[in-house]
Amino acid sequence: MNDGKSALYMATSWALWPALFAAGLIGAGFAFHTKVPLLWFNLVYLTLVAAIASFERLMPYEQDWLKHDGETFNDIAHTLLTKGGVQIAAAIGASAPMALATVVQPALTSPTAIWPDQWPLVFQVVLGLIIAEFGLYVAHRAAHEILSLWRFHALHHSVERLWVVNTGRFHVVDSLFKIALSQVPLYLLGAPLPVFLWISAVTAFIGLLTHCNMDVRTGPLDLVFSTPRLHRWHHSKVLAEGNTNYGENLVLWDQLFGTYFNPARRPPAEIGISGRIAEGFIAQLVQPFSAKGFKQILGRRREPQMRPLSQEEQVAQSDIGRHSRFKRR
Repeated sequence: MNDGKSALYMATSWALWPALFAAGLIGAGFAFHTKVPLLWFNLVYLTLVAAIASFERLMPYEQDWLKHDGETFNDIAHTLLTKGGVQIAAAIGASAPMALATVVQPALTSPTAIWPDQWPLVFQVVLGLIIAEFGLYVAHRAAHEILSLWRFHALHHSVERLWVVNTGRFHVVDSLFKIALSQVPLYLLGAPLPVFLWISAVTAFIGLLTHCNMDVRTGPLDLVFSTPRLHRWHHSKVLAEGNTNYGENLVLWDQLFGTYFNPARRPPAEIGISGRIAEGFIAQLVQPFSAKGFKQILGRRREPQMRPLSQEEQVAQSDIGRHSRFKRR
């Protein structure tokens, strides 16, 4: 349904997601062929952020999400710590070829190095995405189902609005866990540096688009990619809705493991968690490490046991029942 919106609005709504994603990839391709790829890539990234932020104002998905929540500084600080830290490490490696070779070469010549480097790069990147996505899926799902990991991941879900700036709002421990499970397998298989670069680019751009507050239609793309529609369900306060759609870039593993969720109704506007996250960047970093902070994060959650849903709950959640028949106490 177009709800009375103009033909131009609807056409833009359908074109935005693939157009912005393609623009990011084209920009990344240019950046990777320059002498200062990280600098140019960051310029492409920030340009995409600016474009998305503009469209969030022009055609917002949720009007209330345009209101300030007092977390913008914290969102940016967490992004700089997590994503910036990874880029600093990459810059050090790129500026020290001997050190990089010392780290990478053993993997390229090890018995596990079975990477098909004779394939065209585009096919290597697709393979790398599928492999990395499995690690991301496992890490993300574990962060929802294991309370000792949820204490870190809850920071990301504590937001009460989705928009382009809180894309990178992750606790550094949460980010390191995901990087380890997604990148180490590629390293052991002997994947070359261009594969890592392109996977990082895809992850960066889809992350921005997934969290955007733009009114976009993605249709059949929902079956392949992690889209705004799917991720809005993932941020639902309803546990059985939120414990779905774990894919970072692709939803292949959600499809295979039964956690894919995309009902016909509109995703929720009310998102967040039942617990309480500390105020301030430093306080948010240290909160998960104390017993008091852990209890604050959990809110009403007291223990990790699971209980069956009641009959009333199953009826109320009939369209998500096949994805989850259990919830935490």
